[in-house]
Amino acid sequence: MHPALTSDLARLPDLLQAARDLAAQELSGLDERPAVRLDQAPGPEAVPGAGAGAGGALARFAERWAPGFSGSAGPRYLGFVTGGATPASVAGDWLTSAYDQNASGAVGSWAAALERETVGWLRELFGLGDAHSGAFVTGATVSNTVGLAIAREWLGERLGVSVSRQGAAALGPVEVLSGSPHSSITKALSVLGIGRDRLRRVPVLPGNREAVDVDALDAALAGLGGRPAIVVANAGTVNTVDFDDLRAIAALKERHDFWLHVDAAFGAFAALSPAHAPLVAGLDAADSVCVDLHKWLNVPYDAAVQFTRRQDLQIAVFHNASPYLGLPTGDPDFLHLTPENSRRLRALPAWFSLVAYGHEGHGEIVERNVALARELGARIESSEGLRLLAPVRLNVVCFTLDRDPTQERVDALSRAVAESGETFLTPTVHEGVPALRAAFSNWRTTRADVERVADALAAAREARRFPV
Repeated sequence: MHPALTSDLARLPDLLQAARDLAAQELSGLDERPAVRLDQAPGPEAVPGAGAGAGGALARFAERWAPGFSGSAGPRYLGFVTGGATPASVAGDWLTSAYDQNASGAVGSWAAALERETVGWLRELFGLGDAHSGAFVTGATVSNTVGLAIAREWLGERLGVSVSRQGAAALGPVEVLSGSPHSSITKALSVLGIGRDRLRRVPVLPGNREAVDVDALDAALAGLGGRPAIVVANAGTVNTVDFDDLRAIAALKERHDFWLHVDAAFGAFAALSPAHAPLVAGLDAADSVCVDLHKWLNVPYDAAVQFTRRQDLQIAVFHNASPYLGLPTGDPDFLHLTPENSRRLRALPAWFSLVAYGHEGHGEIVERNVALARELGARIESSEGLRLLAPVRLNVVCFTLDRDPTQERVDALSRAVAESGETFLTPTVHEGVPALRAAFSNWRTTRADVERVADALAAAREARRFPV
């Protein structure tokens, strides 16, 4: 054994304690860590030769790289609908690496059984029934891709071809209909060979809405002449967290033949709050569902879950036929359900957090984040120089400059806010207007953080001398 490995093995408890001490130090100062780092990173160095051992690596990281890591796990990182990591989920994530289980299948470990238990808990939280099976994947993009891959196989079933064997070309042109799809949908369509241009945008409701007009969707489906299609519904759009009427869309199946995929990456968490659960009424009617867990469940990157009613079609797409893996039978191994054969136990951090805080604890995070988003929205609405572009429907505040909100001026405001280190916001365009989004999903965020974000916006606007 290499001398450095021998030494590290002998000193493993001390090395883990040193890593623990660094992590505790960093997390204890997270509230004051800059939300974003804009300075230049160090240039690359040559690969080490003999190696410095784990202790040397830890010291080198703390000196060279740790200072440049952002406070993305902290309370004022409001970009990309990014959660932090609850204490329990951090513990679970550390143990995921320590146990280093191969979560591809059930042979030789209880890891797959733990994942099934966790999927069952999540299914219950989101109001899905026993007909929905699920599996952990890396994030919303892969979750959407898996759901649309199953939808693609369903289209083949309806048209009398096997896409998993004959390829997407056997389908001919595919119709994918949606009102305000996330960009990951077109990425998935590209990966699946359906094509980005096959996405057909259906009109949305009037009055500053992003929810699809169900009557317009009805007419679009009728215009297909009975040919089966895919409908992508949204449970929480990225700009204004608008929700499609899932019950009304599902009711269209009485007249039209389509697969209903619901992108509920973070909107599904509305189900955890009695006040907001009606927004996702009808989610159980979906044929496939995407939920991103490193958003509002506040588990470490990367973790998402996908659900479907048609596990048989999922197996047709993703099964791995190999003598050493075996064919999928009964309750299939996860390697037959997702793009990955190699799978870390992503379920463990979620299991830890759910056991630690339960439905009530995670529901409190959702309700507090919504209340804080509305408070920031109210502050922006009453401020000079800024204005809301849409009502604060759930946990995202979409706003812009009150006068002359050109892309250049909004970008300048965004840079000034980021340079302060107080908060991080992501840009968008809503109804043709350049804007910023503040997305509340972190378990640490409090009213004091809203005050600091509002002060940072006011200071940035004043520093850039935007007229009011």
